[in-house]
Order: sequence, then C-alpha cells, then structure tokens
Amino acid sequence: HVHLLINYPPKLAISSLVNSLKGVSGRLLRRDRPDIAVRYYYKGVLWSPGYFANSCGGAPISVIRQYIEQQQTPG
Repeated sequence: HVHLLINYPPKLAISSLVNSLKGVSGRLLRRDRPDIAVRYYYKGVLWSPGYFANSCGGAPISVIRQYIEQQQTPG
C-alpha cells in the first residue's frame, strides 16, 4: 500500500504511468535491496495488478502532502 503525490502531463495515460512506476521500482528493489525484495515478492511479483488513482483538484497541495506524510508505515 503506497501513497504517492505525482504531477504528470495530462496527456500521459495513468495506466502507463503506474506500469512504469511498478516496473522500475520492482527492478530497482531486486537489484539494490535483494534482502528486502525476498520478503515482499510473491510468485515473482512485487506489486498487485491493480491500482487506485484520484485527482486532488481544488485541494491545497500542502494538505495532501501532510496527509501522505502522516500515514502509518509498516512495522
């Protein structure tokens, strides 16, 4: 479960953005932190196939950033 605040070009499909983020982060984790990767990989994949995306139009970025920063981290 990950919260991200991303500013991206409106012509970029959100599915392409998510696929890139999942692919690159998975490869980097396997390469740079195999000790952590083995704990989270399930059947050879790090991420589940789904995702949720929402726009935050109208809300101040500072409020959204604060919300994300206050989320619990796994123990």
